Amino acid sequence: MLRNAVTIRKVDGDPGKVYYPLQRMTYSDTEPQKEEVIVTLTAASLNHRDFFVRQHLYPGTTFGVPLLSDGCGVVTATGLSADAKWWLGKRVILNPGIGWESSSEGPEDPAGYRYLGGTKFHTQGTLSETIHSSWLDVEEVPEHLTNTEAAALPLAGLTAWRALVTKSGAAAPNRNILVTGIGGGVALMALLFASVMGVNVYVTSGSEAKLEKARSLGARGGANYNVKGWEKDLLKLLPAERPFFDAIIDGAGGEVVTSGTRILKQGGVIVSYGMTIGPKMSYTMSAVLKNIEIRGSTGGSRQEFRDMVRFVKDHQIRPVISAVVENALENLEELDKLFEKMKDKSQFGKLVVTIQGKAGASAETQQAQKI
Repeated sequence: MLRNAVTIRKVDGDPGKVYYPLQRMTYSDTEPQKEEVIVTLTAASLNHRDFFVRQHLYPGTTFGVPLLSDGCGVVTATGLSADAKWWLGKRVILNPGIGWESSSEGPEDPAGYRYLGGTKFHTQGTLSETIHSSWLDVEEVPEHLTNTEAAALPLAGLTAWRALVTKSGAAAPNRNILVTGIGGGVALMALLFASVMGVNVYVTSGSEAKLEKARSLGARGGANYNVKGWEKDLLKLLPAERPFFDAIIDGAGGEVVTSGTRILKQGGVIVSYGMTIGPKMSYTMSAVLKNIEIRGSTGGSRQEFRDMVRFVKDHQIRPVISAVVENALENLEELDKLFEKMKDKSQFGKLVVTIQGKAGASAETQQAQKI
């Protein structure tokens, strides 16, 4: 049976200067292997890695592989094993990568962790009508989530969970953490998770409107990083009994170590899950003298994904959605506009697409601005 998907089309240009156009593709769907399930996708969502793929700035960027790592759908066919058959008809979300089962240190597979979407390291992506997966790499969608909310969860939720719970050492009541650059999917999930855990969460942004939205989601306070001396202003907001930050969750890089050294406790932790400002980060002597640690964090294990989804279910957490494009496989012009939103950093929440059907549900339309 023929299925549709969207990938990138090769054009001439150097990495970082090129911007590959979107291209619709058709492929022949194969029968599932014994331990596989076939998921008919209903929704998917974008991550920064997808924007980097279009610029050929992501490792292994290739052509002919469907884009996107996040997806939600229904299992419509399975292999012959009893474990695979159990999933037939269930609404599921996909673990966004393979090669990492349970180690807290990093992927066990020598080939490393391979994300879905747009690279030679994984042959599938979620911007597609269907996807094959091992039954081990799907989870049931928490019942309170709509399809678009479920599609917004996997990679942002997993990355935020590992950064906060596994790496920061500050996922505990009354600790103070700073989440920088609020508005992106990972930063918002970190805010939601930490708030539920009783952590005092503070945020930064260059937008006063985003700071106000973050407060409505549980942030104790925030600071505009465009204002000189914002670090001192932020410290004034902290509880008198704990007048320092325990950890910073950061996805930008840049001068985070310099700023962090001014506000972190002795032995404080900076968890870096990305460097959208640039590929390098300075580590200063002041940070050495204060015993500041930088801990890299990316993606997460299958066990961390399982734990994260259970936490979302138990605490009825809903990802924040910024915009939705419906029927994305037939609507490449509007899909391109989602990438533009990511480029100009105007989003507050996840950028989501529907694959089958419409977004529809009232919970979505209340928080998502339809394009």
